[in-house]
Amino acid sequence: MKIYFNGKLVDKQDAKVSVFDHGFLYGDGAFEGIRSYNSRVFRLKEHIDRLYETMHTLMIDPRLTKKEMIEAVVSTLKANKIKDGYIRLIVSRGDGDLGLDPRKCFGKPNVIVIADKITLYPAELYQKGMEIITVPTVKNHPNALNPQLKSLNYLNNILAKIEASHNGYNEAIMLQENGYVGECTGDNVFLYKNGVLSTPHLGRLKGITADAILELAKSMKIKVFEGYITRHEVYNATECFLTGTAAELIPIVKVDGRVIGEGKPGAVTSKLLNAFHSLVKKDGVKYDV
Repeated sequence: MKIYFNGKLVDKQDAKVSVFDHGFLYGDGAFEGIRSYNSRVFRLKEHIDRLYETMHTLMIDPRLTKKEMIEAVVSTLKANKIKDGYIRLIVSRGDGDLGLDPRKCFGKPNVIVIADKITLYPAELYQKGMEIITVPTVKNHPNALNPQLKSLNYLNNILAKIEASHNGYNEAIMLQENGYVGECTGDNVFLYKNGVLSTPHLGRLKGITADAILELAKSMKIKVFEGYITRHEVYNATECFLTGTAAELIPIVKVDGRVIGEGKPGAVTSKLLNAFHSLVKKDGVKYDV
């Protein structure tokens, strides 16, 4: 495996960062999870735009243009001869001292691209649907750590994932501090009922896959609602599914012990999943292996 590391493609065992890197010490950095399908990187430009928005807020200068960052992703895929894969793009603050102050990071940010495979959930769950729960850990307040920041500090999500795992579930809903539904530990939440597809607007990461699903729904003349959603609405939805780069689109058939709809993946969920599979074949940056 070849890893892109600060402008060079190096062997996996040589891709190392210092223990003084603030990404390691404090989770100070940004990342993106990206997918490629049949030698086409799905919505790479949108991923790069989101990465640069996070870095702008964190005041990290990667010393690369967006075009150069795109080239780094593509070159890593080519070097590993990956047509269908998962890309992890990381930009850490870089080396500094043991204090918090980013101004004392004397090195430049580390830019790393890893191209590999990923399987988030068992294949059977995409056919039968998945059961999830709501966990006690709530989403960070947006004035503390805005959910739009895809930073290297994912402890909020990890704590919620631990709660889900200890209760025997693969995924869990996290509420906002005001009690409304935010998102899952790694996925966005969608509900369908009475011809309307709903998803939380605030308190969640603006997902690339989620945006694609919303666009597909609108093209199918399905009404879309983005706003406040309660667990009562989740329990009484006709259909429910989650979206994410790694998860793609996975149906949910039970939440907190309440059966959703008929307890199996719904027709609208299946229709959107098929449309998404068609979309990834033509939307994105094409490359040759």
